[in-house]
This record gives sequence, C-alpha cells and structure tokens, in this order.
Amino acid sequence: MTDAQRAVLEGWVRRRTTAQALAQRSRIVLECADGHSIMEVSRRLRVSADTVRTWRRR
Repeated sequence: MTDAQRAVLEGWVRRRTTAQALAQRSRIVLECADGHSIMEVSRRLRVSADTVRTWRRR
C-alpha cells in the first residue's frame, strides 16, 4: 500500500460524513496492511473473519 492510498483510507476513517460501511472497510484494510492477522482484525473490529477475508483480498 502506498502512502497516498494509506492517507485516503485514514481520511475516510476520520471524516465525520463518511458512510459507516466505507469507514469499516477502510479500517479493515488498514489493519491488514499493518500486518495483523485475519482473526486479530476480526476480533478488534468486531466483524466476522469472512468479512475481513473479503476486504483483504480486494
């Protein structure tokens, strides 16, 4: 992930007007980019492991 991509995702997470689904997907991608496992991300963000797998692949 490039610095520019990371900046965009972090901006979506922080912005108040971002749709919650987009913010959640951004959090998942950022956590995975930081090297956390699928199970760890799913526990931290309280989403299913399948959801994390889907967004990690994309």
